[in-house]
Amino acid sequence: MMSERIVVIGSNGQIGTELVTELRKSYGDGNVIACDIRRPDYDIKNAGPFEFVNVLEKDILKQLFQKYKPTQVYLLAALLSATGEQNPKLAWDLNMNGLLNVLDLALEYKTARIYWPSSIAVFGPNSPKIQTPQLCIMDPITVYGISKLAGERWCEYYFHRYGLDIRSIRYPGLISWKAAPGGGTTDYAIHIFHDALKKNSYKSFLSAETELPMMYMDDAIRGTIELMDAPAEKISIRSSYNLTGMSFTPEVLGKEIKNHIPDFKLEYMDFDQRQAIADSWPKSINDTVASNDWGWKPGFNLSKMTESMILNLRK
Repeated sequence: MMSERIVVIGSNGQIGTELVTELRKSYGDGNVIACDIRRPDYDIKNAGPFEFVNVLEKDILKQLFQKYKPTQVYLLAALLSATGEQNPKLAWDLNMNGLLNVLDLALEYKTARIYWPSSIAVFGPNSPKIQTPQLCIMDPITVYGISKLAGERWCEYYFHRYGLDIRSIRYPGLISWKAAPGGGTTDYAIHIFHDALKKNSYKSFLSAETELPMMYMDDAIRGTIELMDAPAEKISIRSSYNLTGMSFTPEVLGKEIKNHIPDFKLEYMDFDQRQAIADSWPKSINDTVASNDWGWKPGFNLSKMTESMILNLRK
């Protein structure tokens, strides 16, 4: 049996940092190649191979495929929602052409499986807000959401047209303590823990009652690997799977933090442009298709996640 050769593009980001570590535990340090346009700050640069790669430079990308002939590729490089709004054309270029470059090379080098993340940003003002279903109206208002929705269509197209085994998850807001957040609308749910421990207070850029779907990073990494390990015949969705862990508002999260830090004070900004983005997104997600297809189940609820965040950040 041929051993897996796994390439992770965008390995320095919030997801990539933890994904590379987990994959190396399973497949061996030398078989998981971390790639990014910046040198990693983390242990991943010492533990196994690292390559400088810009997904928009197709010639360099081709050399990477030629050198490693990967059996799996995880493409995580992207500009996120809030950052993307500051440079919409760059966000479109990176999120769209980066994906197309990887899909074309995966066909050329016969890569067995591709992973590409989508996001709840694909939903918009007219999508159902409560228990948003797998299939519904999608009218994203950010360039990030537009590029992710277009990317989902390309993934499904390459699957049906060329038989490329592409798998994807629509991530909710992701909460982690290991790597810095990447400029998304849900980043408050990470910053709040850092400020709570440093200064006993936090000023939220989202309003008290803004409810959004969230997931602890441990669940996101496990869910991603479970999806990639599932037999192809179990995968019924080739655009991107709905996935969720929990939903909460800044106010509810603040109360949970007070259970651990009684003096904690939560305040709110008068206005922030990220509020309009958050208001267009779902409050809760229905992920029964993922549960039925490949057995997805979250392991963390709000209290377990809060406890883990505070414990790890205190260390």
